[in-house]
Amino acid sequence: MPAWPEHVMWWHVYPLGFVGAPIRDGVDPDAEVVHRLNRLEAWLDHVIGLGLNGLLLGPVFASETHGYDTVDHFRIDPRLGDDGDIDRLLAAARQRGIRVLFDGVFNHVGRAHPAFRSTTDKTSPLIRGRWIDGRFEADVFEGHDALVALDHSSPAVADLVVDIMCHWLERGIDGWRLDAAYAVPTAFWADVLPRVRERFGDAWFLGEVIHGDAADIVRSSTMDALTQYELWQGIWHGISDANLFELSHAIERHDELLATFAPQTFVGNHDVTRIASAVGPDLVPHALAVLFTVAGTPSVYAGDEFGWTAVKEEREGGDDAVRPEFPASPAQVHDVDEAILEAHRALIALRRRKAWLWRAHTDVIEVANTAIALRTAIGDDAVVVALNIGDDPVTLPAADARERVAGDGNLIDGRVELGPRGWAVFEA
Repeated sequence: MPAWPEHVMWWHVYPLGFVGAPIRDGVDPDAEVVHRLNRLEAWLDHVIGLGLNGLLLGPVFASETHGYDTVDHFRIDPRLGDDGDIDRLLAAARQRGIRVLFDGVFNHVGRAHPAFRSTTDKTSPLIRGRWIDGRFEADVFEGHDALVALDHSSPAVADLVVDIMCHWLERGIDGWRLDAAYAVPTAFWADVLPRVRERFGDAWFLGEVIHGDAADIVRSSTMDALTQYELWQGIWHGISDANLFELSHAIERHDELLATFAPQTFVGNHDVTRIASAVGPDLVPHALAVLFTVAGTPSVYAGDEFGWTAVKEEREGGDDAVRPEFPASPAQVHDVDEAILEAHRALIALRRRKAWLWRAHTDVIEVANTAIALRTAIGDDAVVVALNIGDDPVTLPAADARERVAGDGNLIDGRVELGPRGWAVFEA
């Protein structure tokens, strides 16, 4: 595994929504190119201003609708732009020291993909399915008829994915988020990823995995990291349900993974309700305090830093609210929760100063339903977090805390006093 992920923190963007591209009505991949990606370039200084140094891009390849129904992995979606646009974005990111991760949808493709359209005889080298009464019935992804499954037992599919990955790594990206990696046999990744690493040894591979034995998946697949959905759920459920024992349990489980890998951590992404809607704006800093002080490779979902709200709904178009269009520049954002923005900046700055947090152990010092104290440390260097999500003041142990770096708690004789819904992070 390369060394640079220890020092990266991502700004996660869903490009089609970000630039205001049409999504829901179906798109002709041969349509005229519209150059919208420059809208994203205008936000790179905002990324640096937050203290982040990574751009985790959602789908950018030609697709039929939402980007996850890919029809050409070697072409930029014409709703976003063309090769020249992506090259300029990559160059602008490099100039600022920003790493770039592409979203690779390698479990399935759209029905307009040549791999599916070529299934005209009784052999299909790329698509998984079966012939029934002279008609090819493709397997689909989780009941979505528009997403036909690739045949991961086929050497041709492995060769194709290796070619795609190497093509864009050669163009200047730093690695891949492997969409729906949990649906792909780990043996497939164990074949593909070492072949890519032979040419690009500094590449990083992040698998989207929602459930399962994470440590075993990493070992058997050779992926570098997985998305940490269990911690995300522990954070927002623990806060929204006023049951911080759930958060405590999630942190303990999270720590067990560190012997194998450092997970990718988050409190928001393009598939879930925004954190400000999940826990309420006044408790977002509490969620962030956990995100930026426990081990892992953190990401911020674009817009969460402003305190934006949106609810994911289980219906057609239910993702649209959490994948909105952004204004042309940060200066045009007016609906900003300044307390949430400042919490992001302060906690990211702390994380930047203490890169060792990437793989450090966290101890739960004290926990109750509505209050928790945490200590994350390596050797004599430590960070102490105290959270109160209740409506009454609390006093929590602060171990060896010495200087408050974020929040509003008062440190007195080794304990921290927090007002209703108060929070504080200390250096020790």
